[in-house]
Amino acid sequence: MRFTEHELTEAVTSAAKTVAGARQRGIRRRRDREETWAALSRHERYLVLDAVGGQVLPVLLALPDVEVPTGTRPTFTDAQVSAAVAETIGDAGRGLRGKVAVAARVALVREALATLPRRQE
Repeated sequence: MRFTEHELTEAVTSAAKTVAGARQRGIRRRRDREETWAALSRHERYLVLDAVGGQVLPVLLALPDVEVPTGTRPTFTDAQVSAAVAETIGDAGRGLRGKVAVAARVALVREALATLPRRQE
């Protein structure tokens, strides 16, 4: 799938905010993911973005090409996302830990896709 730079940035940032919020919930009381993101230093944000980008970007690029009309977001089935994750994860997806890793990455990619901006001309 061909995404614009802006779409990829929004997708990775949204997934990173989710990961940062999930990491902080165990340490502190529940916070909004935006508050947690704002509380991170620039270096901490970079580290989270780097880690999440390494997991999400290859999957987004492995998704099949679809025609996206103007004013809508790209949509993919669970099977398409799972296949793209399985393709990019390779042999690490075997066994119980591999299945957990695949499920976690599918959820992360789903979060990234849900926050993509609408396509514009």
